[in-house]
Amino acid sequence: MNHRFLKRLLPLACAAALLATGCGQHEPVQAGNAAAADAAVEAKKQENVLKGKIVGKSNKAKTISIEVGKGDKAKTQMVKFNDATQGIEHAAKGEAAIIEFTGEGKDRMATVIKPKLAKLPAGTSEMKPAELIAAINSGRKMVLVDCRPSPRYHEGSIPGAINIPVPAMAEKAPMLLPKDKDIQLVFFCGGPT
Repeated sequence: MNHRFLKRLLPLACAAALLATGCGQHEPVQAGNAAAADAAVEAKKQENVLKGKIVGKSNKAKTISIEVGKGDKAKTQMVKFNDATQGIEHAAKGEAAIIEFTGEGKDRMATVIKPKLAKLPAGTSEMKPAELIAAINSGRKMVLVDCRPSPRYHEGSIPGAINIPVPAMAEKAPMLLPKDKDIQLVFFCGGPT
């Protein structure tokens, strides 16, 4: 047989074999189908997540109770935890938390517990501790606002910071914050950054 003929025939034979066995046949992925698949995956993730306030934790029974929802629609949910549960330190009574779990009903097992952090208001940004130190050391004009309760503030704070606890913010901020809107305001508390 001619060598050139085999070179041309071989790729065609391979393609025909793949098509005959179904390896080359598949449904084309349409943008709508891909988006629907992504949405289904995201919805499944959300099914196994509880967001709310920790109302109790039993180390003996290895359970966590979390209140999900607000007002009349609030419901207390219970999940189990074990030594493999990550972030168990975030399951403190009264703290907002996000619990990821596996299983259903009474067999729900917490896999990860994370603190539920507040979203930053529009027009604000987060400043890491190293950035704050650099800004302070550079002499940048700014007002540091410690938002922790007054007793915590008096235990110690960043030098030069003023104290406006969150519950008193609406009342005290107009009196204590500068009128000059060009001065940078840096709010901080005792939470994770």
